[in-house]
Amino acid sequence: MTGVATETHTVEVTVNGRHFERALEPRISLADFLRDDRQLTGTKLGCEHGVCGACTVLVDGAAVRSCLMLAVQARGREIITIEGLGSGSGLTPLQEAFHRHHALQCGYCTAGMLLTTTAFLRENPSPTEDEIRAALSANLCRCTGYQAIIDAVADFASDGARSV
Repeated sequence: MTGVATETHTVEVTVNGRHFERALEPRISLADFLRDDRQLTGTKLGCEHGVCGACTVLVDGAAVRSCLMLAVQARGREIITIEGLGSGSGLTPLQEAFHRHHALQCGYCTAGMLLTTTAFLRENPSPTEDEIRAALSANLCRCTGYQAIIDAVADFASDGARSV
């Protein structure tokens, strides 16, 4: 029996400010592309069903579950992972707020929480606690009990001069 030819598609994408062009199989998820091809392991794979939020990245500024998006669907788009959040010279103010409020324990959900929060605060820079809870309700954390995360986001948002 002869081998089956694997179909590939050329994908051009910008990841954390760097442009890439790759030939990829159409079945490769964006999460797998980021982790395996780009070695950006801050994008975590939890449930691989879009339920937990650990794989959240920003696609053209919107929070997206990268386990549910195919890499070929990212063609021509801008992707930001946790490694691309901020300028690279230390923690961002939002990350500092998470640190200050001890809004992480094991850290597995943290990247998804930060990227979800970033997209949310761009749309709603002065949220109420209930709005923060609703925005983060689709991101699962088994360690913190969420209150520290809510407090960190509220603290960050309370300084109206800050932007994400």
